[in-house]
Amino acid sequence: MGELLLVSHRPDDPEAAARSRALRGLAGERGLGIVPLEPASWMATAGPRHPTVTRAGAWTLIGDVLDRRAPDLSGVGPHDPLAFEKKLAARFWGRFIGVRLGGARPPFAVLRDPSGGLECVVWRQDGLTLIASFAPAWLVEHLRPPWRIDRDRLARALVDPLAATGPLILDGPTALEPGTLLGLDPALPAEVLWTPATFAMPSLDARPPVETAAARLRAAVDEAVDGLARRSEPLAAEVSGGLDSSVVASSLVRDGQDRVGLWLNAFGSVPEADERRWAEVLAAHLGIAVEAVPHADAPLTGDLLESASQGLRPGLNGLDHPHDLDWAMRITRAGLSAVMTGKGGDSLFQQATPEVFADRWRARGWRALFEPDTVRLAAANDRSVWSLLRQACVATPDAALFPPRRGLAVPQADPVPPHPWLVDLAPFGPAKRLQIAGVADGVSRHGPSLLTGAVEVLHPFCAQPVVEACLALDCGLLTLGGRDRGLVRHAFSGRLPDPIVARRSKGDMSRVYGRRVADNLSLLRPWILHGRLAEMGLIDRASAETLLSRESLMWRGRAGAILATAAIEAWVRVWQRRLGGRR
Repeated sequence: MGELLLVSHRPDDPEAAARSRALRGLAGERGLGIVPLEPASWMATAGPRHPTVTRAGAWTLIGDVLDRRAPDLSGVGPHDPLAFEKKLAARFWGRFIGVRLGGARPPFAVLRDPSGGLECVVWRQDGLTLIASFAPAWLVEHLRPPWRIDRDRLARALVDPLAATGPLILDGPTALEPGTLLGLDPALPAEVLWTPATFAMPSLDARPPVETAAARLRAAVDEAVDGLARRSEPLAAEVSGGLDSSVVASSLVRDGQDRVGLWLNAFGSVPEADERRWAEVLAAHLGIAVEAVPHADAPLTGDLLESASQGLRPGLNGLDHPHDLDWAMRITRAGLSAVMTGKGGDSLFQQATPEVFADRWRARGWRALFEPDTVRLAAANDRSVWSLLRQACVATPDAALFPPRRGLAVPQADPVPPHPWLVDLAPFGPAKRLQIAGVADGVSRHGPSLLTGAVEVLHPFCAQPVVEACLALDCGLLTLGGRDRGLVRHAFSGRLPDPIVARRSKGDMSRVYGRRVADNLSLLRPWILHGRLAEMGLIDRASAETLLSRESLMWRGRAGAILATAAIEAWVRVWQRRLGGRR
């Protein structure tokens, strides 16, 4: 879906009204769609598919708004002052921003849907109230907002993978967390309507029967796939050959509808990155025709890095620039405007790690040792049961959270503050905490990239129905049989070919990306070692000198951290120019 900019002013302020009209004219000149909302408010929309407007009581919902098939309103009290808003978050899902417009007044409240499918940033300036999912160069150059790049948040972004979905690195505008309501009156604080921890609480209760849990999971996946596909069909769909994209494909074809105009598989240049044979097995089973294409590669340039980091956040969702450009061309050439992926399932569907036993140990004590899946889990990790027990007994509250990126950034004296969704998780074990961290990380998949600039990119496993269904199940049940994604395998075994369900290997693009970094060191070394981050004292030049070499890449890897640092460097260069050199 596209982007939006909502602008409002007080009708008794003629200067602000003139600024609003001038901004509206500029938006129209740049081809944005203009939507009048109320006498003092209007909206500009852009992108592959412009956001639409839905009314829900006093709220104006902008974007994709879909009805839940079986909303759960049990947690909303009758006397809760936010009862309507909490019911709204339970009854609807999708990718939207909600605004309470004040008629002749500017908006006085805004909310962001729990999936975080649309960025939501708010600021006030020169009598205007602005609510936006993006801030393009022309807008910043015209308004000249008094924003700065926050050095501490920038330092955090270099080391913390979850910083991509927390507060903005820009100091000035307010970014809403998904599932949050913000009152635009200074006296009204932000109110949290939805958090992953709330929906994870049922995982601490008694397990539902396996078939009940499997049915709930299938229903959630079908709801998410159906809802997103209906808005964009016919569409393209990714068929990587792995389990997650296969589950999406099986849901897309289950009722015989012709929703997909192009099934795409990208194969890498090394054996572990070539999954064509698995895609062929799935295609034969589902009766679809998959187009296998080489995973695109091309030299990196500074312009390419900057083009993917034009948004309010660094372009960490778009590090595979050649692939994004290649798929954008193929999809648009086929006359399609959207692609559906299977991304987001890695942590949500649960990997069979030792932390899963730690959760069961917390819940059941010694009885966990005698569960049949405990032996299978130990075998899957090449560990003994006693080794799992020893690790569970010494687990610390943050032991299972995402590891920081190391080696390029200067270590910071102050500890990195946790993501807002990762506080108050004491009731949960390390596997469930890791799953919640994965939900936070999943929000970043909605971020801008070179692909999202050309077509809609749909991630059903990052959608609210699937997220809530998985959070509610304990991690031992999700790893049924002591296997990665064990419950998903069981739930979809009737729709997928046996080799896909039974498959234990997984495609791996690490060598492909490592080779890309190695082949582009002539650009990446000076880009990082002598860039803006280094000037700000945020790059450990001695360590980076070592890591940015072919020998280090061969033995240590770290290609992902290098590409992420390069993207953040590109974002800083873009925004320093937009802000007139201010840091």
